[in-house]
Amino acid sequence: MKKLFISLSLIFYCFTITAQNDLPSVDLKTLEGKSVSIDNVTNKDGVTIISLWATWCVPCLKELDAINDIYEEWQDETNVELIAVSVDDSRTAKRVKSMINGKGWEYTILLDTNSDLKRALNASSIPLTILVKNNKIVYEHSGYSPGAELELYEKIKEHSK
Repeated sequence: MKKLFISLSLIFYCFTITAQNDLPSVDLKTLEGKSVSIDNVTNKDGVTIISLWATWCVPCLKELDAINDIYEEWQDETNVELIAVSVDDSRTAKRVKSMINGKGWEYTILLDTNSDLKRALNASSIPLTILVKNNKIVYEHSGYSPGAELELYEKIKEHSK
């Protein structure tokens, strides 16, 4: 009986590890209010960066600004795409569009006002940056410190091959 329990526990553990690598299928909103599934907007020909952020999160803004400075080069070299998913709630989500316009970010922006994606990813804090290839999460990083975008770029190059 003990061996059976251990075997079943091991199988369950392995299944959980595998399941966590899949990008969850969660519906989000565009800035225009259209509903889209996150797994349908990822880059089918390469890797996608998904960045969970909020208008009130200073490290989030610093990370997205730092990536913005070199994003065009990244796209030219690796065909990477970035989807910035705002986890602002319904009260603060009104600030997203004006902030994006002021920043000049060329990213795809989606809204997760109910934190469905954040919950599905078990994200305890933001910024959360994940790298996705073929709808599988291949890299994940929480928080931001200057230079973290360079580590992210190394992972992008590694998975773009």
